[in-house]
Amino acid sequence: MRKNVNVFDYAGTICKAMKKGVLLTTKLGDAVNTMTIGWGMLGIEWGKPIFIALVRESRYTKEYLDATGEFTVNVPVSDIDSKILSVCGTKSGREVDKIRALNLDLVESEVISVPGILQLPLTLECKVMYRQTQDPSEIPASAIERYYPKVNTQLASGEERDLHTAYYAEIVNAYLVD
Repeated sequence: MRKNVNVFDYAGTICKAMKKGVLLTTKLGDAVNTMTIGWGMLGIEWGKPIFIALVRESRYTKEYLDATGEFTVNVPVSDIDSKILSVCGTKSGREVDKIRALNLDLVESEVISVPGILQLPLTLECKVMYRQTQDPSEIPASAIERYYPKVNTQLASGEERDLHTAYYAEIVNAYLVD
């Protein structure tokens, strides 16, 4: 059963869960991909509820986001199998169908094409409104060294560090499933 909720009634739950990780799920055609994220922000911009997801340039998920502009944020509201966050945070959708490998149950969304995930029952349906790639010259040197080590190959952007793109997305629907 699905219950629509006010996302801000669950702001504490969402922020607390992000410390351990939540899932960001994307869909391109019939393929669904999900990844663990621990960086994100919930707020209001342009008079709309938004979730800002930060995704590295190298991630497979970024290809899906750039193509469709839609994603769900899937949040646990109680303890979940730690293997879900571990696998989704260490395996790439380029090599592994994480949905199938973990036997995750997809829940059809109401407004966008990207499904939620039953095992993480609080779902935010999001549509990208704006995206911005980080400017390394504006990031403190200590953060660059700690969070953005040099990569072995040059990325598509020409950068030698795997920077994030911030996806500002309107939360167009939020619900709990049980």
